[in-house]
Amino acid sequence: MSGDGFAPLPAPPYYAVIFSSTRKDGDDAGYAEAATRMLELARLQPGFLGVESTRGGDGFGITVSYWESEAAIRAWREHAEHAQVRRHGRAHWYEHYELRVARVERASGSGTPSR
Repeated sequence: MSGDGFAPLPAPPYYAVIFSSTRKDGDDAGYAEAATRMLELARLQPGFLGVESTRGGDGFGITVSYWESEAAIRAWREHAEHAQVRRHGRAHWYEHYELRVARVERASGSGTPSR
C-alpha cells in the first residue's frame, strides 16, 4: 500500500492501524498491484481518513492507516477482498509482520494546525 506522503487528518481523536512488516526475498508476484488495490478499496470505506507508508531497501516497511472509529477498522478487516489479500500476504509476501491499533489523542507537527 502506498500513500501520497503525509495524510491530511482531522483533529484527534481518531485511530491508527500500524502495520510493520519485513518482506520475503524474491516473491514480488502481484504485490504492487495488490497494494494499489487495497489503497483504492480502503479509500472507499466509511471512516477511512488516510494512510502513510514507507519501505526501506532492507525490506522493512511500515504502513499506518487512519480511521474514525474502531467500528470502521473492524469493517475494513472484515472486507472480503482485504481478507483474501491478507491471507495471501502472510503466505507469500511477509517474512514477519506486526499489527497494532492505537487511539490518537494528540497530534502536532510543522504542518499540523494547533489542536
